[in-house]
Amino acid sequence: MQNHSYPTHAIASTAAALALCLSAMQPAAAQTAQLPVSAQQRATAQQVAARGVPLSELSAKAPDRYVVKRGDTLWGISGLFLKRPWRWPELWGMNMQAIANPHLIYPGQTLYLEKSGGYARLSTSRSGDPTEVRLSPRVREGATDDALPTLQPHLIEPFLVEPLVVDDLTVQHAPRIVAAADERVILGNGDRAYARGAQGYPLEIEPGASRQYRVFRNAMPLKDPNTGEILGYEAQFVGRAELVRSESLQPTPNGKGQEVLEIVPATLDLSGAREEFRIGDRLLPAPQRSFTSYVPRAPEQEVQASVVSIYGGSAVVNAGQNQVVAINKGTEDGMQAGHVLRLMTKGDRMVDKTDEQRTRIKLPSEPNGLAMVFLTFDRVSYALILQSQKTVRVGDSLVNPQ
Repeated sequence: MQNHSYPTHAIASTAAALALCLSAMQPAAAQTAQLPVSAQQRATAQQVAARGVPLSELSAKAPDRYVVKRGDTLWGISGLFLKRPWRWPELWGMNMQAIANPHLIYPGQTLYLEKSGGYARLSTSRSGDPTEVRLSPRVREGATDDALPTLQPHLIEPFLVEPLVVDDLTVQHAPRIVAAADERVILGNGDRAYARGAQGYPLEIEPGASRQYRVFRNAMPLKDPNTGEILGYEAQFVGRAELVRSESLQPTPNGKGQEVLEIVPATLDLSGAREEFRIGDRLLPAPQRSFTSYVPRAPEQEVQASVVSIYGGSAVVNAGQNQVVAINKGTEDGMQAGHVLRLMTKGDRMVDKTDEQRTRIKLPSEPNGLAMVFLTFDRVSYALILQSQKTVRVGDSLVNPQ
């Protein structure tokens, strides 16, 4: 996932098994061939390619044969075969000779789990088959449509365009909705609205530029729960807008034989509302739709992160499985889309009632599940909670998975 400026055990497998390909948007087969494989990941894969992974690393429910189906996800298949699905490099190493590009796996492929000498490997063909037919992942026409997504698309795709972290200056200079027909202040899908840019920066249609905007409201400060420092401002996604006419200056007679220039706001058509649009909502250019691909893996560096907020507004204070949280680490800290982190509950502070002096103590943090980073900004990232035993709260920690 690219950084926005404005402002593994693994399942791996078989060849390919498991590397995540989340196709959020436009297909681009040419880009698929260039998916990132780090030197460290390739080195790890090479180390295990000859023998596979220890049997102790396999899930108790790992099947000897599995046919990939539509509706499967790479994360789900990873968990089917492995105890720790984020250990993708090792799993890729199981069949590295057969898979030059380990990032794609498709419905219809049969995965075979072979065990020998205390080790296991995953393959797309049984060893010793007289005729070996490779159905391994490869770049092909329509690849982004056929490839398995990393996670269930409906859980992740909306958040690829909704969360936006900006700085204070960006908020101040963003165009704003100033009026609607009939002096209405609440608007919905299909309504027409009028907007102005910041002083000296009128909202205009520019040749070759997109006319699509996202509408935001209430840019709330994201504060580091440990230091109180503002890491950025999270803008609340409201909906979409298309720029129909530019903002302009119109000469108008003033009744004294003279003309004055009056400001004519830009015209917008509103759609895709998550909630009603309001006068004062801000506009920011919609990001270019692109093919996004990443792989689930543990971070290479040590991570000590904290939950900054629960996505969905200030009223949301607890989160669970399939919800999104913002964390206080971003690209400046080495965070990347696909990084899997272990959630730790924040230990409660309490009074030791067995102590005559009533000493205050803090209970230790305890493991609470897993989360995967999917969207990164400079100092903040968003992560999807993959599993949790208890609710997740602001201040809870995220560390490297074990």
